[in-house]
Amino acid sequence: MSAAAPPAVAHAAADAPRSAPMPVAAHLDEAMRRAVRAAVAIAVGVLVGWFLYEPVMDLVRTPIAQIAAERDASLNFDSVTGAFDLRLRVALVAGFVLASPVWLHQIFAFVLPGLTRRERRYVLGSVSAAAPLFFSGCAAGLLIFPHMVSVLAGFASAEDSTILDAGTYIDFVLKTVVATGIAFVLPVVLVVLNLAGVLPARSLARSWRYALVAIVVFSALATPSADVLSMFLVAVPMSALFAAALAVAALHDRAVARRTPATTGEEPPCWA
Repeated sequence: MSAAAPPAVAHAAADAPRSAPMPVAAHLDEAMRRAVRAAVAIAVGVLVGWFLYEPVMDLVRTPIAQIAAERDASLNFDSVTGAFDLRLRVALVAGFVLASPVWLHQIFAFVLPGLTRRERRYVLGSVSAAAPLFFSGCAAGLLIFPHMVSVLAGFASAEDSTILDAGTYIDFVLKTVVATGIAFVLPVVLVVLNLAGVLPARSLARSWRYALVAIVVFSALATPSADVLSMFLVAVPMSALFAAALAVAALHDRAVARRTPATTGEEPPCWA
């Protein structure tokens, strides 16, 4: 029966990278190949997004059609090239989103060989959790924005007309959707930092005021400056997710503290 490896040896084996070092030229060649693959995937996504323009516009016009049932409301272009510019912008955003599985795979396939096994677990775990959360957040943003448009436009009287600039309106929709997606990913980032030992739960608890200020500032930047309601609707879920991440980090730190005395004989940290 063979003897088990010492803990230090096992720890070093877990932290050792699996791949042998590559020359700089090989790294550049691989980076170029993966960049080309990602660019091709994005180009295909942009082409698909170009033809998805009308369904996307039908979706974002829904709240405007509801407003138009009560008073004069329309989506307008302020220049001759406005419609083309907007279609190109929608196609670019759709291309990056549709091709995200491919270019994310290329990025991580290039980076992962240089990481240790533990770092790989953290990276793969965070990506596996963050990707569905981000898309779920974007889906939630798509559900939220029609209500936001209806509520905000409802402040105008029935005698007024609601004439919306198409470019500004699409920017509003994109910012709302992306900000909501980022809000859903926030707890994953905090939990991963806690699991890596970089961000203890005690530090999160002490810095909740700074986190709240940062969330409010981010919400203000991610949404139109004059739109207080949309900022509020983005900031509240992000604050709730921060509290959830703090709770998970606290549970993890307590579990680690309970295991520490059995191995090192040290006193567990007090949370009082």
